[in-house]
Amino acid sequence: MKRAIYTLASSALFLPLFFVNAQNSDFSSQNEFRDFLTEILQFINETLIPFIIGIGFLVFVWGMFKYFIYGGANDDEKEKGKSLMIYATLGFVLIVIFWGVVNLLASSTGFDRDSNRGIERVPQVPNI
Repeated sequence: MKRAIYTLASSALFLPLFFVNAQNSDFSSQNEFRDFLTEILQFINETLIPFIIGIGFLVFVWGMFKYFIYGGANDDEKEKGKSLMIYATLGFVLIVIFWGVVNLLASSTGFDRDSNRGIERVPQVPNI
């Protein structure tokens, strides 16, 4: 019983110290994580999505080539070219949907680039 009282008393002595340290703690790990997520979002928007759309465009053009030029008299090659164009169009639609969902989640959680301006500044109490 005495040990429990000593533990409770010692924790009550150090409790205000924890609150004071919590107020002065450095939030750099949270800022680093936010910056990491912002960089991932920027990579997806500026590099990955245009690269995948470019590949989809090349697949669509290859399907057109197979349908119109290469498979002019061959019905089997025409069917392959037609399926490539359909798959490329479906890929475009899915990529645009993925892009929209990623940007919707980013803007609703505050990780888009426009909402991150000025977050690093901590508001100060005005001097009177």
